[in-house]
Amino acid sequence: MHPDRRTVLKGLLAAAAGASGLAAFPARRASAGPPPAVEGTTLDTTVVRGAAVNPQGYVRLASGGGEAHAVRDELGTVARPGREGRRIGLLAFVHLTDIHVIDAQSPGRVEFLDRYNDGPGEPLFFGSAYRPQEFLTPHVSDSLVAAVERVGIGPVSRRAFDFAVCTGDNTDNAQLNELRWGIDVLDGGAPVRPDSGAPDRFEGVHDQDALSYDVHYWHPDGAPLGQPEDNARRLYGFPVVPGLLDAARRPFTPGGLSIPWFTCYGNHDGLVQGNFPQSVPLTALCEGPLKIVGLPAGVSPDDLQRGLTESDPAVLASLATAPVRPVTPDPARRVITRGQSVREHFTTGGTPLGHGFTAQNVRDGTAYYAFDPSPQVRGIVLDSVNPNGESSGSLDQAQFAWLRAQLDQVSAAGQDRLVVVYSHHTIASMTNALVFADDPSPRVLGTEIRDLLLQFPNVVLWVNGHTHVNRVTPYRRPGGGGFWEVNTASHVDWPSQARLVELVDNRDGTLSVFGTLLDADAPLSYGGRLDSPQALASLARELAANDWQERSDVRRGSVEDRNVELIVPAPFPLGSSPGAPGVPAVAAPGRPAAGSAPGGPVVGRSVAGGVGARGSVAGGSTERLAATDGSQVLTAGAVTATAAALALRANREGAADG
Repeated sequence: MHPDRRTVLKGLLAAAAGASGLAAFPARRASAGPPPAVEGTTLDTTVVRGAAVNPQGYVRLASGGGEAHAVRDELGTVARPGREGRRIGLLAFVHLTDIHVIDAQSPGRVEFLDRYNDGPGEPLFFGSAYRPQEFLTPHVSDSLVAAVERVGIGPVSRRAFDFAVCTGDNTDNAQLNELRWGIDVLDGGAPVRPDSGAPDRFEGVHDQDALSYDVHYWHPDGAPLGQPEDNARRLYGFPVVPGLLDAARRPFTPGGLSIPWFTCYGNHDGLVQGNFPQSVPLTALCEGPLKIVGLPAGVSPDDLQRGLTESDPAVLASLATAPVRPVTPDPARRVITRGQSVREHFTTGGTPLGHGFTAQNVRDGTAYYAFDPSPQVRGIVLDSVNPNGESSGSLDQAQFAWLRAQLDQVSAAGQDRLVVVYSHHTIASMTNALVFADDPSPRVLGTEIRDLLLQFPNVVLWVNGHTHVNRVTPYRRPGGGGFWEVNTASHVDWPSQARLVELVDNRDGTLSVFGTLLDADAPLSYGGRLDSPQALASLARELAANDWQERSDVRRGSVEDRNVELIVPAPFPLGSSPGAPGVPAVAAPGRPAAGSAPGGPVVGRSVAGGVGARGSVAGGSTERLAATDGSQVLTAGAVTATAAALALRANREGAADG
């Protein structure tokens, strides 16, 4: 039996880790690339909305033509002829964003607020509180991972992907079970059961419960006896798909990524419903036996949003009078803090351990870090979530100072590296100045961060999510140059895409950033089948394209926002050899054995879907890592903290095996 691509690549990663100790991503020989490899990408073919199949306007999906890279030069540097034959690949990575793995049965969700967005001109209070396809999000994520694995290389540079990065909102409601499903889907190789509450039935707004039936939601099994058709079927032509809810709850084994994957922290990862600060009442609601199905008498959506954001006791108390339905309680739905979310990434079967988060993040309860994915590039990952609430983003003062120090370090004489910034929020959506009495320091907003980055010519790219829209924005420096902001559509909403990003040296004083969109590895039509993750992902994408609150291609962006070549001046001579000396590398991506130091043999895997008890990860030492966090050799304190995290994983695996 011949080993498959995944086995070979993971074996090479492990061997590289053992041979090089803490060397991260070994330098690869650069070479001029042949014409783009279009197969499997939107350079070859696209998925588009097809013709309506009924009078209500429900559409199937169709195959569209491929889209070439649109060349953009708004930073004042022209695209020079002949660069196709000169270019050398410096970096190739996969941009996954806004995966929104959703526990659609959680009592902590507020789907009933979404109806205030139905109809034109309605206020957009809670536009993401309900989606007809929401219970299929783990399958959509798996299908996009499969597409990444199928393509395997950057289509222009033909460089094997260095890593993937998830730029936040990996979960939907900051719940532990959602995070575990998401991590385990990206890791792959072990069964995932995307179910909660009752083990024998689906309990949520899509189900057949006659007492809580509501026409505002799509019910795949049709209306209960004696009840009217739901609006999705009656007004928008949605199908009846018997058995879908049970199929969505079945365990499946995801393929997983064979490359290292890193992560960012998003507002849905840190705030309940992406808006509300964590509180005892909200946490109890998520785990408990009652699901609110409507607003309390006399409370408006405005009142509720304000009350939950500000933890108004009167509004929280009013929730006790809201109409409810009973559901099966589940402690796996508990809302987790930033620190708990960071620690959970150390229970993984993927690489690197912690997925970018470091021992210092564990100790400090932070979620920003730096890493060096190639000899010429520094990656800087920001945490743009305001813990005080609201969906828009900003930075705290300490993180902003850390960012400045990072930029100074890689811009010093002899230390030059290109810089790629990653975050959840875009510059335009970092407008959240909300502060509370216990932390009154002013928040740092997007324009101030933008202005800082423009001071450093080696910052060439900022990659982010949040908007669920494909959009590319130039930020020009006075006198020429600047950086590009690349924003990619989400997994959860139409068009359900990821983006392949390549940074290449054109060897003429310019760089090109190529962005190539990637559709899910799922058939255009599910064909009435519910027996595979691919079929379920196909149906989810079709449902997303028919979401009655959108039913448009706005989120696809314009042609100039999809497949792009973005020209930027090279800030310094790059050459084709490894980068400047003296810049440390990120810890090796090999999977350590439970209880061993990083860089050891690769054994063990987390139990998919498990949510065992957690202890403290931080060790007794107060020693801290240097400013580059995961880019440094581990100190004694870091080893202690990491070993503790590995011990937690070992305990969890042992409990599962027993």
